[in-house]
Amino acid sequence: MKRVPVALTALALLLPLSACGGAASAGGDGRTVTVTVGYQSRTINTVTAGTLLRSLGYFERQLNSLHDGHTYKVSWQDYATGAPITAQMTAGKIDIGSMGDFPLLINAARGKQLGRPTRLVSVTGYNLRGGLNTVVTAPGSTIASLAALKGKKVSTSVGSAADGTLVRALQRAGIDPDKGVQKLNQQPAVGASALSGGSVDALSQFVAWPGLLAYQGKAKALYDGAELDMPTFHGVAARADFAEERPAVLDAFLKAQAQATDYLNARPVDAAEQVAKATGLPAEVVYLYNGAHGIATFDPAVKPRLVSALKQDVAVLKAARLTGDIDVDSFVDDRYVRKALGAAYPKALAAAPPAAAGEVWEKGAGRTRAFASPKQLLAYVAAHRSGVRAAYVPDATTGTLWFADKAVWVADGPELLPFVTPATAHAYAAAHPGARTVSYADALGRAS
Repeated sequence: MKRVPVALTALALLLPLSACGGAASAGGDGRTVTVTVGYQSRTINTVTAGTLLRSLGYFERQLNSLHDGHTYKVSWQDYATGAPITAQMTAGKIDIGSMGDFPLLINAARGKQLGRPTRLVSVTGYNLRGGLNTVVTAPGSTIASLAALKGKKVSTSVGSAADGTLVRALQRAGIDPDKGVQKLNQQPAVGASALSGGSVDALSQFVAWPGLLAYQGKAKALYDGAELDMPTFHGVAARADFAEERPAVLDAFLKAQAQATDYLNARPVDAAEQVAKATGLPAEVVYLYNGAHGIATFDPAVKPRLVSALKQDVAVLKAARLTGDIDVDSFVDDRYVRKALGAAYPKALAAAPPAAAGEVWEKGAGRTRAFASPKQLLAYVAAHRSGVRAAYVPDATTGTLWFADKAVWVADGPELLPFVTPATAHAYAAAHPGARTVSYADALGRAS
């Protein structure tokens, strides 16, 4: 059969519904199929199903290989959060969408409620401890612990994974998440502006906002989501009717996602540069999350531990009156990704995140340099200060990667230990006689 080329169309952000066209619909000759993909370009641990996948063109190539007599067009629609993607999916306007775990549950609930059921078909990026979400404060804030947020104004996006982290963290700190703080429901960019302007005391957000604000010197970490030690992830949802009517197209998407995942894992620096170019985010921030030892691990397999966490998330959404009961087992459907990955799926399912390690990204280098200990990394940075583009270190207790110059450092005898937040650093120092917090400059001096 003659090869039919793919035509790639890019729709502007938030186009009116009338301009979207029918998702996966036939064209004038009955042989043109438009596949509409909703993604979040700046939520960078969805890149294997969005930004990076789009830039690599793998989905279009997979569609080209179908040779089924159709011409396929891919319409990529970019959004700031998962909520509008869900709205478009349940209206039949988006076929495939990527979003975080809490928005995925809302997606499942809305789909069932409106008679447009959806299915979770794969995972993009995850962190088994919850490190993808962080609570930050302004750089000069005197708030040093989560308990100090009582009565304060906190910005978050209600119904997001970051809101879920905030709710659970406040509960553990003995604060009623509904009455103990003044919670403002804001889009991430609005919340970031509110924090900078001083109209809120803290911001709880998902990847990549906390890292971006810290990198820019506009925020400092107050609470590392990994302290919850509960998995958080982003994944891919597809409309059930679309999956049933066009399984070959969904198969092509998941194969393309697997290719993009392999590319990111094999060439993390190149992938970070590509995502940075497409989103306007600093590549150093993208690498913090998506790097070789980044906060996110990329793997399309739907791991039982992630599904278990999803079931626990339902209670948080119900308490917030955002959903009722959700049948997670009927929502999760890994048949499609199992088929797409074939014999590689069991290996992907059993794969574990890479061991935590510090990394230095040198200026002009196409790769990073890993270090066995934070002290070794500091010694290298101290000897090559003008040549370092970015340095990353894993938190000594949670393993969450953070910028070395933004971390809180503790000197414990000859050891130099990094922490994402002051609270965890002070807790460690209090439990280890002789240990004390030191400045980054002091840590560099001690290491050299």
